[in-house]
Formats: sequence, structure tokens, C-alpha cells
Amino acid sequence: MATMNISLPDAMKDWVEAQAATGRFGNSSDVVRDLIRREQVRLDKIANMQRMVDEALASGVSDLTAEDVFAEARGRFLARRSSDAL
Repeated sequence: MATMNISLPDAMKDWVEAQAATGRFGNSSDVVRDLIRREQVRLDKIANMQRMVDEALASGVSDLTAEDVFAEARGRFLARRSSDAL
């Protein structure tokens, strides 16, 4: 594992150390690693959501009514649920 030295304002350093002292983390490095992991997951979710929005925009406008869309979604859900029960 690589080592990295960072500088934090006193208030942030105190917060990280307080988090480590709760017993949830082994030390301050564990707190920082957890924060970085969470940020990576958050950014991945945002990128995935942006990809889905881009795909939706590229797919164009549908001629289906809202009721048609909901009925189709309901049908897919029920089909998936019944296949999961098998």
C-alpha cells in the first residue's frame, strides 16, 4: 500500500481523529479511505445516472401515453417477479 501525506486544517484533522476514536475505524487512515471509497461510489452513481439520461435523451420522444408506459412497466415487473418465483 502506498503512503500519502496530506495537510488538513485543524478542524478537519480533529473531526477525522474524532471519527477514528468512535471505534468504527481503526485509525485516521481508515476514516480517510472510507471517505474516498464513498466518494468513488457516489461519482460512479452520478456517472451512471448521467449515462441513463443521455441514453433517454438520445432515444427521442415516444408516441406512447403515460398510461401505456406505466402498463408496459407494470407488465415487465410482473413478468420478472413471476420468473424470480420459479
